[in-house]
Amino acid sequence: MKAVLAQPQQSLIENQDLVDRVIAKHDGRPGMLLSILEEVQENHPHKYLPAEVLDYIAHKTNIPRAQIYSVATFYALFNLEPQGQNTICICRGTACHTRGSRNLLERLKLELGVKDSGEEGGADKLSITTPDRKFTLRTVACFGQCALAPVVEVNHHILGHVNEQALEREIAALGKGKKK
Repeated sequence: MKAVLAQPQQSLIENQDLVDRVIAKHDGRPGMLLSILEEVQENHPHKYLPAEVLDYIAHKTNIPRAQIYSVATFYALFNLEPQGQNTICICRGTACHTRGSRNLLERLKLELGVKDSGEEGGADKLSITTPDRKFTLRTVACFGQCALAPVVEVNHHILGHVNEQALEREIAALGKGKKK
C-alpha cells in the first residue's frame, strides 16, 4: 500500500516546470527514478537535490518519499547539499592510498582552506564545499583506475599519476575561472 503524500509547497520548487518536464520525459521507463534524479540534479544551479524537490518528485510520481530518499543517499553521484562550481574528487582506494592520495587530500584541504569536521563519515565519504561555493572536495572509495594511481577527478575528468604539483596547477587553473 502506498502512503498518501501531502502535496509539497510548490513555491519552494525553484524550477517546477523543469521538474515536471523531466518527470514526463521519463515516466513509465525502466530506471525512471534514477534518470529523473540525475537530470533534475544536473539542471540545478548548485548540482544537488533539495528536500522539497524530492518531496515534489514523490508527489508527482507516486513513489514513496522514503524510496526516493534511499536511492538519493545510496548512489554517490547524488548530492543532498549544494555543491561547488568545481568538483575535485580524490580516490582513497588501496592503490591510490599507497601512492600518496592521502597527502593529496591533506594538501588540497589546506589549499582550499577547508577542514574535515569528522561528520562526513570517514575518508571514503568526505564531501566539503568551500564557503564561496567555488569548490567541492570529495573522496571516493575507488575509481577503478588503479593502474593510474593516485587518481583525481576534476569536474568529471580523470587525471592519473597525480602529484602535489600537478594538483596545485589544476587548482590554480580553476581558480582563474577555467572550469573544465
